[in-house]
Amino acid sequence: MTIIKVGVFMSMLLITPMLVAQNATVSLWEENLEQLSMDEEEKNWEDELEELSNRLQEPVNINVATKRQLEEFPFLTELQIENILAYVYIHGQMQTIYELQMVKTMDKQTIELLLPFVCVKVVENASRYPSLKTILKYAKQEVLTRMDVPFYTRKGYEKNYLGPAVYHALRYGFRYGDYLQAGIVGEKDAGEPFFALQDKKGYDYYSFYCLFKNLGRMKSLALGNYKLSFGQGLVLGTDFGLRKTFSMSASEYRTGGIRKHGSTDEYNYFRGAAATVEILRFLEFSAFYSHRSMDGVVKDGEIASIYKTGLHRTEKEADKMNAFTLQLTGGNLTYEKNKLKVGITGIYYFFNHPYEPDLKKYAKYNLHGNDFYNLSVDYKYRSGKLVWVGEGAVGKQGYALLNRLKYKLLTGYQLLLIHRYYSHDYWSFFGRSFGEGSMPQNENGWYLAAEATPLTHWTFFASLDLFSFPWWKYRISKSSKGMDGMFQAVYSPRRNLSVYLNYRYKQKERDVSETGGKVTLPVYHHKLRCRLTYMPGAFMHRITIDYNHFRQQDGKGYSFEGKQGWQCTQSCAYTFSGFPLAVSAQGTYFYTDDYDSRIYASEKGLLYTFYTPSYYGKGFRYSAHVRYDMNKTFMFLVKFGQTVYRNRKAIGSGNDLIEGNKKTDLQMQFRIKF
Repeated sequence: MTIIKVGVFMSMLLITPMLVAQNATVSLWEENLEQLSMDEEEKNWEDELEELSNRLQEPVNINVATKRQLEEFPFLTELQIENILAYVYIHGQMQTIYELQMVKTMDKQTIELLLPFVCVKVVENASRYPSLKTILKYAKQEVLTRMDVPFYTRKGYEKNYLGPAVYHALRYGFRYGDYLQAGIVGEKDAGEPFFALQDKKGYDYYSFYCLFKNLGRMKSLALGNYKLSFGQGLVLGTDFGLRKTFSMSASEYRTGGIRKHGSTDEYNYFRGAAATVEILRFLEFSAFYSHRSMDGVVKDGEIASIYKTGLHRTEKEADKMNAFTLQLTGGNLTYEKNKLKVGITGIYYFFNHPYEPDLKKYAKYNLHGNDFYNLSVDYKYRSGKLVWVGEGAVGKQGYALLNRLKYKLLTGYQLLLIHRYYSHDYWSFFGRSFGEGSMPQNENGWYLAAEATPLTHWTFFASLDLFSFPWWKYRISKSSKGMDGMFQAVYSPRRNLSVYLNYRYKQKERDVSETGGKVTLPVYHHKLRCRLTYMPGAFMHRITIDYNHFRQQDGKGYSFEGKQGWQCTQSCAYTFSGFPLAVSAQGTYFYTDDYDSRIYASEKGLLYTFYTPSYYGKGFRYSAHVRYDMNKTFMFLVKFGQTVYRNRKAIGSGNDLIEGNKKTDLQMQFRIKF
């Protein structure tokens, strides 16, 4: 059948304005990041948020987009990606973005999510790498500086902290489309010296990176600091993964291969060189080498502990700086043709001193020694509407297995089944994958999720995770099990109005306090959230209400009194149409019985940052955020926030202790783009 090219008039079929589509897509990412922040250890999202921002400013040209580029958008299914590429191959370059409606399996909702990140430009000689002259002439450069000024004094500044209380970071980035990224990052945490003591070179932390892409058969070449992710993260998983979520549109885990590390994260990166080469059209080989110093404690020639925070504020912390080295080398071979993808990943890594931490009984089977290795096979197969993805891995000790089945019944109806088996003694220093814990070790489980849109304006999501831990865990002195269930209903009667109700129930076992681990009983945690978001044009208003209930039985079988916590947050934002100014304000009131019933309330952060602090006790927080774009070159951003506790006279402990019940911060950011 011959398909006639669609004209501009087809745009009338997509009623949603580009701004609303952009807000909806960004909101989806923000809410999933918020969910992650409440579930796992703190993570730096700078690189991921920067890439999202770059995609909004420099959309991908559909006519020359690669499969890997389209895989960056988690709301696109494998079949939709194949159909987009096939459409351009068969019918030639698109003339308008609205031809996406002619692509098989592309529904209206997915197109609306995709619109802010793609464009259509007719290109000649698309495969030719740009000349150096072109890169230097048209590349975009950015200088971004940040300063945080606290209006309080921590106890450590009285005698222990070596530097001033101001936080400062400086970033320079050079980017030419998807061909070249280079930059340098410098950061000084609050309390660290600057051009003094151990930081005589200025900043406490520096990151240099250079990433080439699409150099003919060389698909990527990284020099300096970089990240690696292959398979499902059982061996290498330093990339962005959404884990448990409340949307099928964000449930895909697609590895990014080799990526730059341009954030202020001082722990999760590699330093050296990495490259991916296309051997054949369907076969790619990646190789990498890393040599970096790490923080920690070395005693009697052995590494006693690894220090991950990157803080060097006191003499004791400064002594941990660059205490030992870690070297890594390895590679990945990936075959991908038609509906099948198979990859093999192998790594070998070693410390310059034996790693022998003091292993508590719950950590008896954790990694220790001098040299290690991991080997895995990952695979993906698509048959119609069914996608099967998985990975099996072995290490110097133990093994791990993960499989995902995703089935699209109809448009708006999807099922997801995930099984993982991580042996109690599996060693994987760089592994990050799906699970209740952050590491793929000592965990087995089944996860089932379903999403449906049976009614106009309504979307329902439900999931159930049944998991078990074969060996002890922190605060669990026996093998244990648990469950994690979630239900969410979203109602969007208009394109600028949405309401959702989210309920989550989690049951895990935990040692009862003051029993010395002899009594282990379930804990029950209920979370309820209701959120309303209204975005009429340049105005945004959001109200969020959370309720938590936490309970555990005592050692005699009687139930403890349930601990409760709740919060109410209101935020509003406005972007002026005739003036380059955007303002937002937020207020949160919280009331919790203890730490177990704590609540989380995300708020608008600085550029490329995401802020979701937790609160417990009684109090309130308010913040204001102002962004002024003087022109296309200069941007200034300032954020002021204060947290006030009504039930305490001091905040924090140890060196971080703040006398008084208030914590006030001022953050400033200045950007130059040219």
